[in-house]
Amino acid sequence: MKNDLKSALIKSALLHLAIIVAFVIGGLLKPSKPQVMEVTLNAPNKPEQKAVEAVSVDTKAVEKRINELKKQEADKKAAEAKRIRDLERRAANAKKKREEEARRIAKLEKERIRKEKEKKKAEAAAREAKKKQQAEQKKAADAKKKAEELAKKRKAEEEKLKKAEAKRKADAEAAHQKALAEKMMQEQLAAEAAARSRAKQAQVLSEVEKYTALITAKIQQNLLLDDKMKGKECRLNLRLAFNGFVTQVEALSGDKQVCDATIRAVRRADTLPVSKDKAVFEQLKNINLTIQPDI
Repeated sequence: MKNDLKSALIKSALLHLAIIVAFVIGGLLKPSKPQVMEVTLNAPNKPEQKAVEAVSVDTKAVEKRINELKKQEADKKAAEAKRIRDLERRAANAKKKREEEARRIAKLEKERIRKEKEKKKAEAAAREAKKKQQAEQKKAADAKKKAEELAKKRKAEEEKLKKAEAKRKADAEAAHQKALAEKMMQEQLAAEAAARSRAKQAQVLSEVEKYTALITAKIQQNLLLDDKMKGKECRLNLRLAFNGFVTQVEALSGDKQVCDATIRAVRRADTLPVSKDKAVFEQLKNINLTIQPDI
């Protein structure tokens, strides 16, 4: 009975040890499928020595299993540590990249600010240059306006002097014409008689040609001749009223001296010969004549 009690105590101790080991391993590893350790108590018909040997064998298996589980746990911890190191390394790299990106962005922002300052400086310089240019343009415009006003004033004075000179010459010419009036009267009468004689001789001419010749003759009679007019001519346009009154005279081409003298002769004549025939007058009321001084 003493041996049976001893055997029972050994088995109980081993059972408690196995349970404790199982709880420890279960708490550490938490296996997906728990293992059950079988312990045979009070095996019938087995001697005490065999029971001790069985317990010894089971203890070695448990120790082996414990070592395997410890190795698995160590491997798992090593893998986890490696994973954590990798994560830390990636986090460090990511942080480094973020810092580099932040530095790059800061550099870009600094460059942007620098360019913005340069742009504002350039714009300010451009505004200042434009303002200066506008001031210079205004100054130039004021100077130009002043010059134009002076030129206008000078021109007005020149025109005034020119008109005064023209009036003086006109007065002199009027006095000269008046002095020649009596002499010209006799010459005019003689010229009219000669014109009438030539008109009679030109009966072959048409009425229009006749009155054209009469108008030409009338102008020739009033023309004040000058030796410088020799060989020169003037082409005129005359517009006449129904009674022969000259409504308009204009030089078309020719020598200026001859044209001026001819226009004066037309105005001096006051009226020119026209036909009472309406059809003839229609041909005479707007005519072009070529006058050649009879020198």
